[in-house]
Amino acid sequence: MSRHIVTKISLLSFLLVSVLGAGAQAPAYEIKANIKPFKQGYLFLAHHYGKKQYLVDSARIDEQGNAIFNGKEKLMGGVYMIAYPEKNGWIECMIDREQHFTVEADTSDPMGSIRFTGSPANDLFLDYQRRSFELGSAMNRLQQQLAQAAPEAQAPLRSELQAKSAELNAYRDGIMQQHPEHLLSAIFHVLKEPTIPPAAQHPGGKYDSLYAYQYYRTHYWDNISLTDERLIRTPVFQQRLERYFGEILPQHPDSLILAASETIDAARTNPEMFKYLLATLTDKYVNPQYMGQDAVFVHLFEKYYITGQADSWMNEKYKKFIFDRGYSLMANVIGKKAANFDFVDSLGRKSNLYAQNAPFTVLCFWDPTCGHCQEEVPRLDTLFQQKWKKQGVAMIGMMTDGGVDKWKEFIRKKNLKGWVHVYQTDAMKDADVKASRPTFRQLYDVYQTPMLYLLDKEKRIVAKRLNYSQIDELLQLKIKASAPASPAAKK
Repeated sequence: MSRHIVTKISLLSFLLVSVLGAGAQAPAYEIKANIKPFKQGYLFLAHHYGKKQYLVDSARIDEQGNAIFNGKEKLMGGVYMIAYPEKNGWIECMIDREQHFTVEADTSDPMGSIRFTGSPANDLFLDYQRRSFELGSAMNRLQQQLAQAAPEAQAPLRSELQAKSAELNAYRDGIMQQHPEHLLSAIFHVLKEPTIPPAAQHPGGKYDSLYAYQYYRTHYWDNISLTDERLIRTPVFQQRLERYFGEILPQHPDSLILAASETIDAARTNPEMFKYLLATLTDKYVNPQYMGQDAVFVHLFEKYYITGQADSWMNEKYKKFIFDRGYSLMANVIGKKAANFDFVDSLGRKSNLYAQNAPFTVLCFWDPTCGHCQEEVPRLDTLFQQKWKKQGVAMIGMMTDGGVDKWKEFIRKKNLKGWVHVYQTDAMKDADVKASRPTFRQLYDVYQTPMLYLLDKEKRIVAKRLNYSQIDELLQLKIKASAPASPAAKK
């Protein structure tokens, strides 16, 4: 055989091996797990996502106790859990750049028995877990002793407790300095609190609580990268985010709007973090805990959703919900003028909201067949008859459902006098639909009854979705504030 033929055969063999090799491409991730005593069933791979955990893979356990997780696409970085077959326990590991490794453990002693092969990043994570467990256990014992100790014996216990805490912080600082790119370092930055300068460095050289607060707030996100999407898949990031918006910031909509924009915009270069922050803050403020904070959602809707910046990740159901709520709430933000709408009264006379003149107007959307309305509307009427009517407050009751006959019957039975009782005819409702005008339900976000609004003389929204006693409390404050000062008070 000539050298030329041998060369051809060798080249053909090389090409064949290359093709076969390409067809059997190595998985993007492969995690081998052996967790005693399991010899059957499945192990599950999951990761944190805010306060929740999401399953990403499962692997069958063979007779030797081995299970292999693998896939064609790399896993996103974060803190993961390998859950037991009954999902009644798990071991944690970190997944980032190293996505081919082995983990072994025994459920009888998970912390003591766990061992990683091929993952220095997890070796460091394991060292930290063990050190943290050791110091944490010692600190818990000291706290228990401190709670039971006599006053004269508490000082040394406090000193020892502070020393243990300082040791843990120093250990974390060492990891951050030596391994700045490690996920552990990113987590430690999230856990680290801003250090407020000593009182001598405050304005005037003495402690200033306002300065301390402003310093803490300004430095709250120091060294925390809002473009590091790994943080989303840890159990610590959402806690810090919620604390910032729930406790650190003033709960006024203007302050929250500014902070929301700054936080979300800081993550723009990372699509996953941008999506997470926008979705999290949307969920928080679409139905907020405090009245008026839905203005934050309206801002997010106008700035990010209407402009299409969330289109790439919203499904149709979620998009419809966001846009329906957004357009509804845009019309009734506190401080803005309430939307006008037409109606007829109980005698069939046409009118509209803005035709009603009063220093304050209580607008009640209700349904005579609604059990809650049947209890609340008479209580509302008691306040109106005993107090509000004398103060010049207008009372408008808008029927939402239930039928005109039942509505009139309830009004007569409960003797609801002095109200402006109104509803919309079917013809009015049809006209709104044909003209593509928003309905009163959309304009006032009427998704339950009774629903109360307080309007001022110019029909600006003062309050909404409060109960009758809360409306009265706020109304009395507003009436008192608008009353002219007495001559004695002027002196």
